[in-house]
Amino acid sequence: MDKRGLLDLIIARIPGLSVREKISLCENFDGEEDFIRVATVSGINAIIGREFAGALNIEQIRIQAGHDARAARARGIRWVAWNDAAYPPLLREIYDPPAVLFCRGNLPDPEKPLVAIVGTRRPSPGAARQAYDLGRDLGRMGISAVSGLALGIDAMSHRGNLEGGSPTFAVLGSGLDEVYPRTNRLLAQRILETGGGLISEYPPGTPPFKGHFPARNRIISGIARGLVIVEAPESSGALITARNAIDQNRDLWIASAGAVSSGDESADGRLRFDRRGSIKLAENGAKVIRSAVEILKEWNMEIPACESVDDLRGSDNTDTGKALAESLARSLNVEL
Repeated sequence: MDKRGLLDLIIARIPGLSVREKISLCENFDGEEDFIRVATVSGINAIIGREFAGALNIEQIRIQAGHDARAARARGIRWVAWNDAAYPPLLREIYDPPAVLFCRGNLPDPEKPLVAIVGTRRPSPGAARQAYDLGRDLGRMGISAVSGLALGIDAMSHRGNLEGGSPTFAVLGSGLDEVYPRTNRLLAQRILETGGGLISEYPPGTPPFKGHFPARNRIISGIARGLVIVEAPESSGALITARNAIDQNRDLWIASAGAVSSGDESADGRLRFDRRGSIKLAENGAKVIRSAVEILKEWNMEIPACESVDDLRGSDNTDTGKALAESLARSLNVEL
């Protein structure tokens, strides 16, 4: 064990501190023993600049951090602290980066840009197909996608990215031994087997609490250079991710399938597919894109010579994409 020992895991476990305050503690200490010697309420007050109101049983926290370390190692999970060289550099730049990240598999290559792709859990068939196509075509061009492993748009973008031949990355709202939803456990395993990674700020054993998912969205956008909202309801986690992307100065795009209202209403006037959130973002100035090629053009990146622009446009006639969309539509009990 290096000099820091369990320091970062201990700090991550201290209740009553903001993410920024935990990072301040990480910056002020080099090792576990140094921290333990001054880990008093008054000592913490002096660093965070306010009255620390939480309970502080440092020995109990140290025991819990040791449990976290053993549980992580037993499950092939490693952790990187905010000031670790392996910590994703773009994520380090946001206002509230996690003090500690847990990872199974690999972390993204810091030399390559990531595209985040998110949207509704109950997409229209066209949006599901476009999410898959975007992920696949980005993968063909050597760009990995990051999403949240949720049902619907997230899962389709992960699957497309895998089909395109790039490692894909999923940010979870639970510990990495608690893959949620359970129906995507096989997808999570494929992500690991193909060189991608599962990422979380929560230690092993943490259940998928509802409040964790809005928090993890800042990591999805923060770790990426740009974000695509494929299809989002008026009130959805995808819109939280969009707001995070704007605050983090990331590029923001709306997929064309989620930017039009045609086909939203059924014969009785009810919404079949709620894309009011993504439509509003487009109306407020977010750029609408049809293909992954447009992202590379925005970034002034060269289109790979082995693929033509037409091949990478994510045509609605793509057999694989259509088959996946049809399968998804059946599972959601909707008509194509």
